[in-house]
Amino acid sequence: MNIDSINVGIAGTGIYIPETRMTAAQISEATGDVWSVQAVEEKLGIRQKAIPGPGDGTQEMGVRAAMDALKNTCIKAEELDLILCIGEEWKEFPLTTSGIYIQEKICAVNAWAIDVQQRCGTAVAAMKIAKDMMIADPDINTVMIVGGYRNGDFIDYTDNSVSFMYNLGAGAGAIVMKKNYGKNFLLGTHIMTDGSLARDVGVEFGGTEKPITCENAGQAYKSLRVFDEKHMKERLNEVSMKNWMFCMEKAFEKSGIPMTNLSYLAVLHFKRSMHNWLLEELGLTPQQSIYLENYGHIGQIDQILSLHLALKSGKVKNGTVISMIAAGIGYAWGANVIRWG
Repeated sequence: MNIDSINVGIAGTGIYIPETRMTAAQISEATGDVWSVQAVEEKLGIRQKAIPGPGDGTQEMGVRAAMDALKNTCIKAEELDLILCIGEEWKEFPLTTSGIYIQEKICAVNAWAIDVQQRCGTAVAAMKIAKDMMIADPDINTVMIVGGYRNGDFIDYTDNSVSFMYNLGAGAGAIVMKKNYGKNFLLGTHIMTDGSLARDVGVEFGGTEKPITCENAGQAYKSLRVFDEKHMKERLNEVSMKNWMFCMEKAFEKSGIPMTNLSYLAVLHFKRSMHNWLLEELGLTPQQSIYLENYGHIGQIDQILSLHLALKSGKVKNGTVISMIAAGIGYAWGANVIRWG
């Protein structure tokens, strides 16, 4: 088959969101009222966020999202050739492979699975990987991208340096992609990474450098921290929005579509002022995106959730040009272009 004739389309999505919620008032209280309820709602842009309840492990939530995607797409599990798991490293049991676990639980007997990671940029990166693999490998025709997320467990709300992560929530998402689907095309993608920020944010305790001990156990499980706040702020102020816009421009250029055709932005949750600024910069109205103020930031699941909600609400329909944009600590920036219908 001529690779130039191959198209890759999105067959559908699946979502699992825990029922438990943490409200702006509860976040304010957790900060010791350093952040008022109004500031949490208006500045951080969180009215409430999903947090895990009993049984909401990262892998189990991934299974539920995968099952939802199979139901929504009417695709049988045995049709899947590959599972790219974007679930987080914080999961039920360290060193277990989440994608293989999900494969077993959904009975995807003909698939093979692998875990991929780029923090909150993983969904956009995995979609590019899935498309490239389908074009390169004649045996891969149907791919599920799936994973769960609950990194909010590590947040210490008394640490003001991580206030930009007070929005971390919980949930899972799945997206199914098919070779030569003939619609809902994934077009161009562009991704950038900046290794100078690789160690600026992370979980301090629990690795080989700083193992969890009896003495530090109390703080270890709330140790998602900014290691170098000054460097991170200065570097991100210098490059972040520039890199994001460059990724979008390159993704549209690769797609052969002008950026002015963008009609829906599937974007991660961040502070309200930045969301509004970005829409204005792109010439979009608030109706051309969904602000996830009632979900929080569910890491790399945000873009899948945004598309899922947009399809349900009619914001995305035949002819809609979508861009998913993502950023992840490390740091990574990514954008893609999808033409729906």
